[in-house]
Amino acid sequence: MSSRWATHLVLRSWLRSMWKIPASSRRCSTGGRWGRLDSLIHSIAFAPKEDLQGGLIDCSAAGFGRAIDVSCHSFIRMAKLAAPLMKQGGTLFAMSYLGAERVVTNYNVMGPVKAALEAACRYLAFELGQQDIRVHAISPGPLKTRAASGLKDFQRMLNDAVERAPLHELVDIEDVGSACAYLASDYARRITGGTIYIDGGANIVA
Repeated sequence: MSSRWATHLVLRSWLRSMWKIPASSRRCSTGGRWGRLDSLIHSIAFAPKEDLQGGLIDCSAAGFGRAIDVSCHSFIRMAKLAAPLMKQGGTLFAMSYLGAERVVTNYNVMGPVKAALEAACRYLAFELGQQDIRVHAISPGPLKTRAASGLKDFQRMLNDAVERAPLHELVDIEDVGSACAYLASDYARRITGGTIYIDGGANIVA
């Protein structure tokens, strides 16, 4: 997708090695051709398996703290590093899920964690708006990703999504990427701070 949208530089950072994030930011700020950053996508979530697959009431303090750190606070750290590089404004994205707003069976600890992430997006949008930096929480329907495979009864979640959504289709990575490309463009320059649902309309169904 980066080639389709004429993206010249894509940098990946791994949260297990936090020192690589500042290294990536330095690559953008070293002058020459890559003198600024336009967009940043935070797409990582984690909780220890024993805490993820048990009920929230049984989640350990350590497991909850690790889930918040990797899935939420890492976005705040990335935003702090990215903002000075967005010299002409920019867009920050964080991946969420409907379980942040409603109870989703088996989503467990990730529900409160994603709710915190969406709140962080709102506050960052407020704080960074004066720098012409927009912030979006992106809430796709369930996607067949490696991270999602750790959820209990994930196939059932996929089937329920198809049944509930007015469009009766699963979304895919291309749907999410295309929506983010639009939101990062000047066509969406007055949109910031909200949660954008890309789920075939499933979020509107009670």
